[in-house]
Amino acid sequence: MEALRDTDPARIGAHTLLARLGAGGMGQVYLGRSPGGRLVAVKVIKDEITEHPEALARFRREAETVRAVRSAYTANLIDASLAAPPYWLATEYVAGPTLGHAVREFGALPAGSCRRLFAALAEGLASVHAHGITHRDLKPQNVILGVQGPQLIDFGIAKGVSETALTQTGAAPGTPGYAAPEVLLRGEAAAAADVFALGATLAHAATGRAPYGTGEPTAVNFRAVHGEIDVAGVEPELAALIRACVAVEPGDRPAPAEIIRRCAVDSALVDDPVYASLTAAAGGTWQVPGMLPSTIGPGLPAGPSGYVPTYVPGGEEAAGRRRAVPRWAVAVAAALLVGGLGTGGYMLFQQQSGAKSRGDGAAAPPAAGPSTPGAVPSSPAAKPAPSQAQDGGSAAGPDHIEPATVSRDLWTGTATGVGSCNLPPEERAEYLVGSAVAAADPNAKTVAGKVRIHVMLKPYHQEKGPYFVSVGVKPPHEIDSTTQRPFENVRDYNHSIGYTSKPVDLTRKTEDGGIYLTYPDDFATQLVDNDGNTRHFPAIPVANDPGDWTVLFYRVRGLKEYSSLYCTGFPVK
Repeated sequence: MEALRDTDPARIGAHTLLARLGAGGMGQVYLGRSPGGRLVAVKVIKDEITEHPEALARFRREAETVRAVRSAYTANLIDASLAAPPYWLATEYVAGPTLGHAVREFGALPAGSCRRLFAALAEGLASVHAHGITHRDLKPQNVILGVQGPQLIDFGIAKGVSETALTQTGAAPGTPGYAAPEVLLRGEAAAAADVFALGATLAHAATGRAPYGTGEPTAVNFRAVHGEIDVAGVEPELAALIRACVAVEPGDRPAPAEIIRRCAVDSALVDDPVYASLTAAAGGTWQVPGMLPSTIGPGLPAGPSGYVPTYVPGGEEAAGRRRAVPRWAVAVAAALLVGGLGTGGYMLFQQQSGAKSRGDGAAAPPAAGPSTPGAVPSSPAAKPAPSQAQDGGSAAGPDHIEPATVSRDLWTGTATGVGSCNLPPEERAEYLVGSAVAAADPNAKTVAGKVRIHVMLKPYHQEKGPYFVSVGVKPPHEIDSTTQRPFENVRDYNHSIGYTSKPVDLTRKTEDGGIYLTYPDDFATQLVDNDGNTRHFPAIPVANDPGDWTVLFYRVRGLKEYSSLYCTGFPVK
């Protein structure tokens, strides 16, 4: 949203214009106020295209579609002028960012939030289809994340199921990357084409990337017909549902009702902490200028309540990388600590130039990962956990590692050490040996108490210089800092690097047989707050989060520079 310009009209019809909401190919969208004081979104067609019959027909079609479709997932038509220029229509104003804006500014959404959004949008499509209308241009930019739920907008190329396509001669309708194969190849746009666009939209929400890559529209369209959608790093069941929605054959795609069933939503989308943070009424650039407070709490910048936007996603994945790493996280409002340190279930990142994190060329200051209440601030140089002090290490190595990335590594198995991880290591570890067993009984198949972790370099290793290693132990789910247990309504997989141990130079420990660590005693998360003080968060007991725990061994080259070497795990009943 931005202020009106000198060239903008003061009024359109009976509506007083307040601000600019955005612009598109058809025209300008304003925030307006009706004579009775209701906020409306006023879309005005551009003067230069009013002489084009096709453009006017499309604009009139949009007005007719919005008038015909009465749904909780669409903004109702308030007023319109379609007889003479200036041509305009006014709909209900829905406060909130578009999905495209949210992902562009703050990064991909976690799997649980994506499922709830998936189900809500599928329900929205079902309500539109029930009126005999297909949207034909569903994409992240045409989904508003409203306080009461998502809203579908821009029905400019929507049409009745039995009608012919309305587009320029020789031009494919829809948006590259979101238009279905049958739309591109045959101009067919039935309800299944909207399902394809829905799958592509959720792929973007889950990865933060273009679903079929970027480049020339013809190249993107070719990949949409003949290639595979990009769901690298997405939780497997969610990725499978996305793939089903973008099946090449329309008949192979699930109906909206089936999508809702497979999402298995058990709570309202508006109660999702990530969605609620995005759509909170306080602050945000999409709000009416001057109508809202400039802060959301002591020491916090203006922005959506509870959502602290501190990390701007980077560009495309570097060539040769095995997977894309999302570079964002959010701090949920209910978990904000005094002084602005977020300790919700999702990590909080901030970009820093010149640093590296897990080799992707981008880094961030500390994140709010799994934590426990009562974190104690210390000096900027954090103290190690007491029982690790005897392990020492070279003075050249960092005292700890700081969360600077999202880790999608997850171990699943049937017994301690008997299982597999979903992702390969980022770096080869030919000489590393690592294990994790129950401290009370090394032969136990499951863990109920403390965990004994061993890591070493084989005696014949060829490493010449320091070889610092830190171990990360990840609970299965994101942890609510106030209860030290998983969030009740957010059962997402843990995307943190885990509670980590002090980095140790294993080349100095070869003759000693490596090092032994005990979880949770030797593990913690250490974060830097807004004042530059390091806070120490001890690890939680394994009994607080039953399930498959992941153990990652990291090669450490700096405070925020590390890569995974090996992955194992253990089940907790």
